[in-house]
Amino acid sequence: MAAKADDTAVELDVGGRTVRISHPERVMFAARGETKLDLANYYLAVGEGIVRALRERPCMLHRFPDGVAGAKVHQKRLPRGAPDWVETVELHFPRYNRTADELCVTELASVIWAVQMSTVEFHPWNSRRADTEKPDEWRIDLDPMPDCPFDRVRRVAHVAHEVLDGLGMTGYPKTSGGSGLHIYVRIEPNWGFDEVRRAALAFAREVERRAPRDVTTAWWRKDRDPAAVFVDYNQNARDHTIASAYSVRGKDEGTVSTPIRWDEIDDVDPTAFTIATVPARFAELGDLHADIDSKAHRLDELLEWAERDERDEPDPGGND
Repeated sequence: MAAKADDTAVELDVGGRTVRISHPERVMFAARGETKLDLANYYLAVGEGIVRALRERPCMLHRFPDGVAGAKVHQKRLPRGAPDWVETVELHFPRYNRTADELCVTELASVIWAVQMSTVEFHPWNSRRADTEKPDEWRIDLDPMPDCPFDRVRRVAHVAHEVLDGLGMTGYPKTSGGSGLHIYVRIEPNWGFDEVRRAALAFAREVERRAPRDVTTAWWRKDRDPAAVFVDYNQNARDHTIASAYSVRGKDEGTVSTPIRWDEIDDVDPTAFTIATVPARFAELGDLHADIDSKAHRLDELLEWAERDERDEPDPGGND
């Protein structure tokens, strides 16, 4: 990627697009002093992976105009001033009867332009532009409560893996960039958000049955064991998003939500994955989610589990 600089900006050649990075020296991450240009170079280094994670998905941006120590802007609508080659998708928000044109990444240059707009985190929908109401990605969010040790998250990840194997499904794990783990499963885009969420709740309850001392699915936070792992099925509801694979998080250490292998679970240290370390890992291993689109699974069995569970225990979120 060729670059040229003047007194105030750097121009990057990204796949034949010229993307201007203003204030490249602005410190975005205080722990090691990485700048806005460092952030852009990180995303260039993992370009294939971040584009795969975001491709054709509506994407909310978490922007930090003054670095991650400053205020965060949750940006649904595409920021003003976007080049005409930056693509979008129109979404409707029934609660407010409004629409928004969200970023829809189709090439790496769009990611780097978002960095120019001080975007640190990328939060895509689990559906794609072809039909935004039919998710093709089921997200298993292993969210530790405040007193939960990471060893417990590891144990629950293995239980989730066991349940997925029993269903004949392939899960793709990654760190969250925080204290938890995520597992993504490609699904056929044949169901709406409510059905995907029902399936996710049925899965979470099965994990809880197998590991009742480690797991909670309690709807209300006050009802959750503060040392348990919450299997957050709600992340599959419409307009709920989590940081994508290879997304940097808005933390001073510049941690990254990083794909990992199942055999890394027992030893993984999520804090070791940062914008300073992940490029070398990516160069060595490539994208561990590279074949995530190779097979899409059906939810029929999980929805049968959901019907069984709903007869005995209604959805606490009121979606049954």
